[in-house]
This record gives sequence, structure tokens and C-alpha cells, in this order.
Amino acid sequence: MALYWCTECMPLAVTALLPVILFPMMGIMEAGAVSIQYLKDSNMLFIGGLLVAIAVEHWNLHKRIALRVLLLVGVRPSLLMIGFMSVSAFLSMWISNTATTAMMLPIAHAVLLQLKATEARADARDIQAAADNEGFELEVTETKEELTETDKKQIDTKIQLEDNVCEMQLSPDILQEIKRKATEAKYELLTKGMSLSVCYSASIGGTATLTGTTPNIILKGQIDELFPGNGDVINFASWFGFAFPNMLLMLVLTWFWLQFMFLGFNLKQSFGCGEKSERDKEAYAVMRGEYKKLGPMKFAEVGVLIIFVLLVLLWFTREPGFIKGWATVLFNMDGPYVSDGTVAIFMSMLFFVIPSQLPRCGGYGYNEKGKLIKAPPALLNWQVVHERMPWNIILLLGGGFALAAGSEESGLSSWLGDMLTPLQKIPPFAISLLLCLLVATFTECSSNTATTTLFLPILASMAIAIKIHPLYVMLPCTIAASLAFMLPVATPPNAIAFSFGNLKVFDMVKAGTILNFIGILTVNLGINTWGYAMFDMGTFPEWANVSNVRP
Repeated sequence: MALYWCTECMPLAVTALLPVILFPMMGIMEAGAVSIQYLKDSNMLFIGGLLVAIAVEHWNLHKRIALRVLLLVGVRPSLLMIGFMSVSAFLSMWISNTATTAMMLPIAHAVLLQLKATEARADARDIQAAADNEGFELEVTETKEELTETDKKQIDTKIQLEDNVCEMQLSPDILQEIKRKATEAKYELLTKGMSLSVCYSASIGGTATLTGTTPNIILKGQIDELFPGNGDVINFASWFGFAFPNMLLMLVLTWFWLQFMFLGFNLKQSFGCGEKSERDKEAYAVMRGEYKKLGPMKFAEVGVLIIFVLLVLLWFTREPGFIKGWATVLFNMDGPYVSDGTVAIFMSMLFFVIPSQLPRCGGYGYNEKGKLIKAPPALLNWQVVHERMPWNIILLLGGGFALAAGSEESGLSSWLGDMLTPLQKIPPFAISLLLCLLVATFTECSSNTATTTLFLPILASMAIAIKIHPLYVMLPCTIAASLAFMLPVATPPNAIAFSFGNLKVFDMVKAGTILNFIGILTVNLGINTWGYAMFDMGTFPEWANVSNVRP
């Protein structure tokens, strides 16, 4: 299965069904025991989270949020990059990274095109105004953009060089051509930087919530499968408590690196100060125009937003850890009956009940056959869900859980754990660092879902064998599986950015290599500081004792 997943010789979801055939035929597990792995509580959580994301996308609520935030941050280059990164990260916490990137990149490019056109018009006006004088003198400070040999031959003037400052007598046509090329070079860099900032921040933002990206759900499912008595150690609140600060730190460092690569560190020029120029006002008008096209907030958008906020609040307060949550008080006194998956499915079912328009008399228009529509459609219908739900990922999740269960039943996990016992001589922080580097490298060539599914059972066996907290290696490696920044084929967001931003593979490799190291270092910093205290990493938990794991 590992070979099939890596080479994708068959679709990933089809490969994930192999345990249903092979495990019963090889006498490892009964068919019923294998099949039940494909629809566990973690799958329900995944489905519920996706239903919320589909509703948000269906009513364009994500676009309204994005444009509103961008109108607040402004259009100066650095502020614009911060705005796009923040919005992309926030949206990808709740909807898919791919959908976030696909929505944000066209907005970013529209704004950059307007900025470029406005700057070109402003330069043309400046040159024309200067040409009206009999003579003018231009001081050109040395910049990154160099004149080509053709441009140098065209300049028929006396050039006096003194301390990197040139005084040139230029004709308006030549000066305008030089300005045009400098502007194009500037915006080519800016476009590359903005495209990468959107796709990278979408991948980073997905790590912040339990439902943000598939590897996070796989970790919860594997922990619950391999360690049934774990006491719900991974839930929405505990994951958010660890991963959200890590995401913020990674996002800030990513912005610094992309700012350095594509904008330089002239913060005064990048951030700007004082009143807005005409070019800033025109670019701002583009975003404001896009926002106005959405019109006033509809009843459906308000309904989706309320359900979304309620869902997040219920997730946080179900079992916060430091006090008894509402689920413990009301339902879970005698056992873990209500989970995050229960809450996700309950709230997402409301989308099929609540109407998309306010009740009113006189009907809701006429259908294609001319008949009066007496009831408004619900916020979601099954046709929309059927078209947008990634059913293949649900099968892929199930295949991973079945593979983990088969490894336990056959004794493969125990054997692997014994083989990895010599690692006990290496300090735990070094083990975590090396494994994160291995997973981050592997995920560049394989999907993050397949990578996590393959590695987590092995890491769990290793942790039991060398008596370290399983989450100490499983948690950072799960996040590392989302750090696929180097290649266009590594993730769909990377591929979308590559097609939009006039990027070369070298641009992505150059930016992504450093970001991979940044991500690995930040997640290991987190697991050895606040994560160490949150999950009590210093002790080997009772629930991870091999005697408690199903033989």
C-alpha cells in the first residue's frame, strides 16, 4: 500500500480499499472488523467540518470576510502581503487549503494589476510634466534593476558617475521605457511574492485547527485507534491550544522571509506613512468595488455565520481540559458518548433545515415551469454537497485506520517497535527533529494524507518501544506533513500559485527550502515548551502502556 500510495499507480482512494480484500483473505482480520474502520468518529468529524466549509463557500461568506479584512489593512506592499497571508491562514483553518488559495489568488492579482497600471499612469504624468520644461535633470540611484545593453546604446547623453548617483540628460521616450521596465521588474517580483505568500499561508493556516487539514484528523483517528484509553487527549480545544500559537509564529517568520526575498527590508517604502497617494487610492477602489459587488449581507450568509460561530464555541467548550465542559456535565458522566464529531454533524444538519430566506407571504417567485415557489430552499442541498464533498479522502482516511488496525492485529507494530529500540540512546528532542525532517522531505513527493497514514503507526510503535510520550513524535510529525513548500506538485495550493504567479520551480525551491526549516524548528520549539506542559510530555502516559493497546 505504501508503494501504491507513493507512486499513485492506482487512485489513492482505490488503494485505501485494499485492506477490505487482503486482510480477510490473509487471515489478519475479519471482513466486518476491517470494514468498520472506514466510518469511525474521526470520519464523522471530517464530514461535519467539510459540510460547514461547503456552506461557507456556497454563500461566498469567505470572499466577504477576505475583502473586508483587505480593505482594513490597505494596499501598501508589506501591509498587503500581511493582509493576504492573515486572511488566507484564517480561512484555511475552516475551509480547504485549495479553496482558500483558489479564491485569494485572483483577488491578489486584480489588486496588483491595478497598482501596476496606476503606477504606470503616474510615471507617465511625471515624465510629461518634466518634458514641458526646457531642460530637466534626473538623479537615478542605483537599484536592483540594471539597464540592458540596448538601453545603454539608446542613451545619447553625457553621464557623470559620482558615488552611485547618475545625472543624465534623457529624452522623455527613453526615460519612459526605462521606467516601464523598472515597474515591470518590480511587479514581477511582487506578484511572485504575493502568490507564494497566499499558498504558503493557506498550508500553514490549515495546521491550526483539528479540521483544518486531513493529517490532523488522521492523527486523532490513529491515537483513538491505537490507544483507546487515551482520555480524548486530542480534541478540538487541545489541538488548537498547541497548534494555533505555532501557526502564528510560523506565519510571522514566513512573512519576514518572503518580505526579505521579494520586497527587501526598506520598511518605510513598503509600509508607507502619511496620506495615501493617488495610486494607493485607485487600488483601494478596486477592492472596494469587488466588495460592493457582493451587495448587502444576505439572510443566508448571516445564518451560515451564526452556525459557524456556534460550532466553534461548542467545540471549544465541549471538553476544554481545565474545567468540565458542557458535554461532560450533560452527557459524558458515564463515558465518552458525545465527541467533536457529534457536535460537527449536529450543527451541519442545521444547514439542511434552516431556510436561505426570511419567511414572507406571497411565495418566493416562480420556478422554470411557472409554478409558485411556496417555500425557500435550505442553506444547503444534497446536490451541492455531492458535487463538492471529497469522498475519496473519506475512503483514504478509512484505509489508514484499517492499515493501523491490521498492523496491530498482525504484530507488525510490535516488531517495528522492537527494531527501533536502539533509538532510545538518542535524546528525544533529536529524535523528534530528525523525524520531522524525514516527514517534511517525504511529503514533498507524496500527498500529506498518505505520508501521515504511513508514518504515524510506526511512530506510535517506536514511542512505546523507547518509552517516550507518543504525542512527542506523532504531533510534530503530523504538522511537518503539511510543510510541503518546495515543489509545485507537492500540494494543490502550490500548483495553483505556480500557474498564477509566473513562478519558476527555482523560485519555489529557494523560498520553500528555508520555510521547511522554519516550520520544523517552530513545531519542535512548540513541542518542547508550551506543548511539553500541555500534554505532560515528561512522563510516559498510562494509556500508552503496551498492555493497554489491543494485542
